[in-house]
Amino acid sequence: MNTSTTHDVHIIGGGLAGCEAAWQLAQRGFTVRLSEMRGSGTMTAAHQTDGLAELVCSNSFRSDDSDKNAVGLLHHEMRALDSLLMQAGERARVPAGSAMAVDRDVFSAEVERALAEHPNVTIVRERVDSLPSDGMTIVATGPLTAEALAGSIVSATGQERLAFFDAIAPIVHRDSIDMDICWIQSRWNKRNEASNEEGDYINCPMTRDQYLAFHQGLLDGEKTEFREWEKDTPYFDGCMPIEVMAARGVDTLRFGPMKPVGLDNPRDTTPEYPQGRWPYAVVQLRQDNKLGTLWNMVGFQTKLKYAAQVELFRTIPGLENAEFARLGGLHRNTFLNSPLVLDRQLRLRNAPHIRFAGQVTGCEGYVESSAIGLVAGMMAACELAGREWSPLPATTAMGALLSHITGDAEAETYQPMNVNFGLFPPLHEVKKKQRKEAYTTRAKADLSEWLAGQEPVPA
Repeated sequence: MNTSTTHDVHIIGGGLAGCEAAWQLAQRGFTVRLSEMRGSGTMTAAHQTDGLAELVCSNSFRSDDSDKNAVGLLHHEMRALDSLLMQAGERARVPAGSAMAVDRDVFSAEVERALAEHPNVTIVRERVDSLPSDGMTIVATGPLTAEALAGSIVSATGQERLAFFDAIAPIVHRDSIDMDICWIQSRWNKRNEASNEEGDYINCPMTRDQYLAFHQGLLDGEKTEFREWEKDTPYFDGCMPIEVMAARGVDTLRFGPMKPVGLDNPRDTTPEYPQGRWPYAVVQLRQDNKLGTLWNMVGFQTKLKYAAQVELFRTIPGLENAEFARLGGLHRNTFLNSPLVLDRQLRLRNAPHIRFAGQVTGCEGYVESSAIGLVAGMMAACELAGREWSPLPATTAMGALLSHITGDAEAETYQPMNVNFGLFPPLHEVKKKQRKEAYTTRAKADLSEWLAGQEPVPA
């Protein structure tokens, strides 16, 4: 690891976006100081370790299907742009059907190893409390930005910061799950190269009475209390606490994270249904580490208090004796009103030596955060090299997401956004059933053409 005190770019934040930006710059020959406050005596409300690129919520990067899925397309584009996090994800991959899920500890270790060994990267464990007054900087502190630095950002932008609540799902020890009640199967038996032979999800079946009792328990369970200044903060729909979903209607969960369709229970056979039949509701668990010893409860983000979680979740069939490696939690996320305060290259309008990247810009999701870190690193490298930045086509997943963040969205109503085809220039002339495939085909072609016009990255 380079111990020089000089650097071309200062990156603040060693999460997904900061690590990806550092890699892109370092690979192009520029020196980086990567500041991470964890390990210096300061932690956040959600992190458990001081490892770079720690995954604090799910261990899934969602769908890896690049032919008909927007986030899968984003995976494809990041791989084409030499993404460090996609490389580390492959090495840390665990079975998850058509999704890309990883062993979170292996993933973090792989990212940190690659950056620590790179001669152009200096990793410094330090807390940065204010925005630098000069020198090219990328701020990638994420939604859990420390209070002092957040205050400095507010002063620099002149804007009230926006916030939403994000919730974390519990993780269960595999050997505490009763497999005489549960079974392993992917919905509709879907498989990919990383899949387990039997399937990728442990399924806990519920009868109607069990589901109704569980639903009522979610409504009645003791919840985390909000402070006065938090009460008007909204939730992000992509990580909604399960009890909040339950409050929307008695069947909401059965059409969401607890839907039983495509899951045939082999423990429930009758002459009419010799191969089993769909339960009334299902709780699914997905492998969380490579050893297969930890499994997370899919869609079970929660703000229930710890004791209430243990009591209620042990009423789920098969989890009566569940031992929890981690219980669910709730934390407050912070993000910029990016369309108002950032330019098209993610630079602060009134301090263009500072770029922002990752979730703090208002993108949502691991992959989206990483992608914006990647492109921020590329933009910074282009500027340092004295070249004009060639914008990514808006028809690509990365270009569409970037366009949303830096100007296409309405500033007055700006909210965190996952990548989705609604951000892409429309293809109204294509039939609806064929549109997703058409979006991805167009994006891949346009990215290839864009890449052909870029300066090659030094070997």
